[in-house]
Amino acid sequence: MTTLTAALPHTDSDGVLLLAVLLSIGVIVLLITRLKLHPFLALTLGSGVLAAVAGAPFDKLLGSFATGFGSTVSSVGLLIGLGAMLGKLLADSGGADIVADTVLRRSGRRMLPWSMALIAAVLGLPLFFEVGVVLLIPIVLLVARRGNVPVIRLGIPALAGLSVLHGLVPPHPGPLVAVDALKADLGVTLALGLLIAVPTLVVAGPLFARFAERWVGPLALPPAPVATEKPERTPSFAAVLTTILLPVVLMLGKALADVVVDDPKAGPQRVMDFIGSPLIALLAATLLAMFTLGRAAGFTKDRISTTMEKSLAPIAGIVFIVGAGGGFKQTLIDVGVGNAVSEWSAKWHISALLLGWLIAVLIRLATGSATVATITAAGIVAPLASGLSTSHAALLVLAIGAGSLFFSHVNDAGFWLVKEYFGMTVGQTLKSWSVMETVISVTAIALILPLSLIV
Repeated sequence: MTTLTAALPHTDSDGVLLLAVLLSIGVIVLLITRLKLHPFLALTLGSGVLAAVAGAPFDKLLGSFATGFGSTVSSVGLLIGLGAMLGKLLADSGGADIVADTVLRRSGRRMLPWSMALIAAVLGLPLFFEVGVVLLIPIVLLVARRGNVPVIRLGIPALAGLSVLHGLVPPHPGPLVAVDALKADLGVTLALGLLIAVPTLVVAGPLFARFAERWVGPLALPPAPVATEKPERTPSFAAVLTTILLPVVLMLGKALADVVVDDPKAGPQRVMDFIGSPLIALLAATLLAMFTLGRAAGFTKDRISTTMEKSLAPIAGIVFIVGAGGGFKQTLIDVGVGNAVSEWSAKWHISALLLGWLIAVLIRLATGSATVATITAAGIVAPLASGLSTSHAALLVLAIGAGSLFFSHVNDAGFWLVKEYFGMTVGQTLKSWSVMETVISVTAIALILPLSLIV
């Protein structure tokens, strides 16, 4: 049976390919930023423009898009759904509050920014950025009121923790899609991502917060929110931490087994390959959370079921955007853009890591979406990963993720989310949040490039 992608021609004209890429990305940018079209529709139409300009038959314009959409959703959509369930149980059971309260009780006033960064990093492992913001910002404001600490001094480390994890560490959607597109090893990417994330968070969080506090000036704290209903009881800190870290430990265990055992037929490695796969690791954590978080909070079976059901509705848009990005990526590959980029990279003598970062930066600045930037850049540079070692393919994923975080501004929904939560002006948000995102991006790539010379 012939595939839809087979109908797409592979043009040899670099000029036509360059025009197709620029025009399709321009259409996506225009539709998202000017016409406020949903990214799913914008990516779909952009893929059609790309195929049409590259010379695809009219009746096959979206053939590659459909193939890429299906393969991406099948590989990533399940993980996003499980992550959403885990995050919802963490929020509704009071587990997130337990982590925050436990760490804050052991922190002095001077250590509060570092504590907020630690809380954000721990909660940021299983939570999407937007969910993490909704959970963390009330905690930031509460601590700022009680401790009489400038809100920016605490807010920047918290936002940095969430953003660094969102851009660099699986199982977040962007890194997961990049891992899939570049055929990188998830365990190695996770290990190197954590290695890069820690110093990046230190620089962009507690250290940068000192400068941001001066640039922004004092902020009036928003009114305290009305108290919400809490669960009958709360899970223990140890149970919450065990549940959150379980998928990370399992995936790191798989990566370690691959290095130490290095025999696919050996029993221990086969076991670790199974339980350390992202789907099984997240499934195990979600099932465990039903008991360590849900039942521990006094939830009935019906309440747990309802919580799981409600967790999926908000992430439908994310799944479709990620799937559409995968479709656009497949169209890029099938019309030969990836091979052309490989040739251009060889001619210009630009490393794959720096090229992936630069492409992600440009798309991030244009569209405002870190996820769209990661997916599109991964599709463009995918052929470069075929000749890379396991560690360098993982670093390419991280380089793209770092570029996708560069300078969030007015075309990014996260920009407005942060602005409204902290009650800042546009100028204050640019001086704090936007610069912080840039610090994360530049610091990460500055760590990734020399690391590539070692591993």
